[in-house]
Amino acid sequence: MGTPAMAAPMTYAEFQQRVVQPPSPGPNLAYGPDPLQHVELWKPEGNGPFPVVLMIHGGCWQTAVAKADIMHALAADLMKRGIAVWNIEYRGVDVPGGGYPGTFQDVAAAADMLGREGPKMGLDVKRVVAVGHSAGGHLALWLAARPKIAKTSVLWTAHPLPLVRVVSLGGLPDLAKARTEAVEACGEDTVNQLVGHPTADRRDVFADTSPASLLPLGIPFASVSGSEDPIAPPAYAARFSRQAREAGDNEDNAVISDAGHFELITPSAAAWDEVLQQTLWYDVVEAPPRVKRGHPRPR
Repeated sequence: MGTPAMAAPMTYAEFQQRVVQPPSPGPNLAYGPDPLQHVELWKPEGNGPFPVVLMIHGGCWQTAVAKADIMHALAADLMKRGIAVWNIEYRGVDVPGGGYPGTFQDVAAAADMLGREGPKMGLDVKRVVAVGHSAGGHLALWLAARPKIAKTSVLWTAHPLPLVRVVSLGGLPDLAKARTEAVEACGEDTVNQLVGHPTADRRDVFADTSPASLLPLGIPFASVSGSEDPIAPPAYAARFSRQAREAGDNEDNAVISDAGHFELITPSAAAWDEVLQQTLWYDVVEAPPRVKRGHPRPR
């Protein structure tokens, strides 16, 4: 008897057909004047304070490819578990104001608004986990790396929002590598638009934009990959995790068998249990009983 053939990884079109998009139950909160500069607040019933997942969508850093609504199913699932979700929209490299430095400044402004305004909304800003998918995985890791950015950079922030953990789902943490490795998925010039062009005062365009250039992050993080992911193969996360570990970071690198890129953001897929395990982490939030707890506590 032969081994059953493995199903092909989920495509973006299949993901869009499979995931039922629930309406956003909360308000859109503006952090800037552009319509794309807003956050969706998904808040459980009750007074809180609720732990928060700061969520960042992917789409190759391009607004035309994806917006915050692709994360609605995840947000709804987490909200049912008593977790508030701060779902960030931002300007991609393909719209006015996006690219360098606008895309980064948008994500930073949205995160820091959570720190300022969250307590007034019943959110526990001392328990914030950043979760990003694909290009959003890069941006989530970048948020954790902000304290390492030089003061001479326009991306430097005096008091960035503290995070307790980052979970990168099929992320692209090394932009220097992504410029060549992700070219088929994201386009030849996408990373160049994201990081900007070198200048006399800024010769290294990755020094303030790429998590791989800002190690150690200084907080625990996890990379979750699908074994069959054609956009961000597990080797990308493994390489970054190794570099981070050598720099002194606490990291966890999980590879989910028989999963691709979009299974990682599909609550009805088997991969979702691993994503939950990494997101609902120890004392950060209370994990539901069905989620297995097997990873050792970081030392």
